Amino acid sequence: MSAQIELNAYLYCDPRQESAMSYRKVNYEEVDQVSSAMHVLSDPLETEQVGVTVARCDPDWKSKPHDHTDNDHEEVYVLIEGEATVVVDDDPVTMEAGDALWIPPESTRQIRNGDTESAFVLVSAPSLRDDDGDGNGDGGGGGDGSGNGEWLLSGFAG
Repeated sequence: MSAQIELNAYLYCDPRQESAMSYRKVNYEEVDQVSSAMHVLSDPLETEQVGVTVARCDPDWKSKPHDHTDNDHEEVYVLIEGEATVVVDDDPVTMEAGDALWIPPESTRQIRNGDTESAFVLVSAPSLRDDDGDGNGDGGGGGDGSGNGEWLLSGFAG
């Protein structure tokens, strides 16, 4: 049964800006599951540079072993509920709620769930490898483009 997904593009106008900003919202539970666990959100959200999937894994569920060599996507697996093992290049990595795991594109990975349900948020994006070899894609040294190795967090002040 196919769930009807209603995407609403909301428009916010800041009087100080000439252009409007938009965003898309979807509830993962309204997105059909793939492989009996994965709710792939990239298509309904129409993302262009990042993949986002919510995986609700039943007891003893296993994903297919795979890599992302063909699309050069690195991934981050964040376990938000339960316990599970992620096998990376034949190395089992035990995870508990709150753990995050980075996986490079060329590594083979597989989720192996234990005997209770678990939930992951999987994020993938093209690897930002660059000529200087630091992997930051910024021309050297950091995520802010300055080369000093600092990421800007100004939008996260609370």
